[in-house]
Amino acid sequence: MLAAIAYLSRTSITVAEETIRDDLGLTDDQMGYAMGAFFWTYALTQIPTAWLGQRFGSRWMLSLFAAASALATLQFSLAGSLAILITARMLMGVAQAGTFPCATQSISHWFPIAERARASGTVSAAMSVGQGIGVAITGLLIAGGVVLGLKLAGVGWRTTFALFALPGFVWAIGFGWWFRNRPHEHPTTNAEEVELIRGSDLEEQNKGEPGEREPTPWGRLLASPAMWLICGQQFFRAAGTAFFSTWFATYLRETRDVSLSLSGLMTALPVFAMMLAAFLGGVASDAVYRKTGSLNLARKGVASVSLLLCSVIVGGAYFVSDPLWAVLMISLGVFAATFAGPCAYSITIDMGGRHVPAVFSTMNMVGNIGAAVFAMLVPRFRTGVESLAGRFSLGGDDPAHFSWSAVLLLFAAMFLAASLCWMRLKVEGTVFSRVQDDQPQR
Repeated sequence: MLAAIAYLSRTSITVAEETIRDDLGLTDDQMGYAMGAFFWTYALTQIPTAWLGQRFGSRWMLSLFAAASALATLQFSLAGSLAILITARMLMGVAQAGTFPCATQSISHWFPIAERARASGTVSAAMSVGQGIGVAITGLLIAGGVVLGLKLAGVGWRTTFALFALPGFVWAIGFGWWFRNRPHEHPTTNAEEVELIRGSDLEEQNKGEPGEREPTPWGRLLASPAMWLICGQQFFRAAGTAFFSTWFATYLRETRDVSLSLSGLMTALPVFAMMLAAFLGGVASDAVYRKTGSLNLARKGVASVSLLLCSVIVGGAYFVSDPLWAVLMISLGVFAATFAGPCAYSITIDMGGRHVPAVFSTMNMVGNIGAAVFAMLVPRFRTGVESLAGRFSLGGDDPAHFSWSAVLLLFAAMFLAASLCWMRLKVEGTVFSRVQDDQPQR
């Protein structure tokens, strides 16, 4: 639920950005800074907020993060200038930074190894649920429209984002009351269930309570080739996926002549493909592991093949002119890419040893740097492509359309690079083991 709420509030800006930009009198570059601001603070505070979760436990820290994110969303709805808009996005990034390291930590405590990818996939699917609902209804809430024969009046972007803040406050109160950090602490969990969870994982049996873990060996973590490759696949995968949480709706409007309300609904198509793929990818990865006992096949095999397929399919969408068919093709590609997502989450648990929050937060930090770079790069990339198109007579009479098509190819290249990182990863042991001689496979 928290994953859905987080993505509802943070990705709906992709549909609202043009309205907000016009209302506040901002340029494309300035709006790019506002959208990218979230990713920078989200990335750079991953490790500190993950440490808080490891030190004080997920129960209270997740409740705190949810409430703080809701406050930032409310501030966003009141923004009257670029500075306040950026500040609100930055605060939202800090508030949400610890959410998924803490969630991954809880999965490592509450699920045996053969069920972790499915659990991670469920969380990933919930992200897409929130994102899909957000992009589907944001345009309708802002501008109004006709749904199932009913005419809806728009309430504007400020009221829309104020409404998006409410679920976070409710969740924070309910979760803090209900959740417990460890299975044996919850009154509804019995000894047999605790043994089932802990019995198959020696690392889990040796994990202490919050605040009792040994210091993270950062030198060994940062020197690990496995850690670099895990971070690399996340950098490129997140950079590609950022297209849907930033510029995709604008791409549809400017290249396919799609209205604001319809662009939100069409943006939701690949997002809901991501939702289905995240869950099925987790189920598939765990099924492969149960069948073969090989993390190499269950994580690396599933992820690398899925990302390679995504790159091919999305690159092929470049040649499709019909907007609906193009979106459907892109959705199929994103389905393949998101199928690999649970493998990335699970590998941080599988190879994190006693330091899962540190490993996950490092990976997620690098991934969100990739997303931030992509969000800020798109306007400049398009300007450069348009300049080249004009100089060499490329793209016919519509260099703007040509530049957006080039962005689509760049998006496909990101997923190809992510696949190559997975192909070179060795998944035996932890990221800390054999740091000196654990070189990537050739």
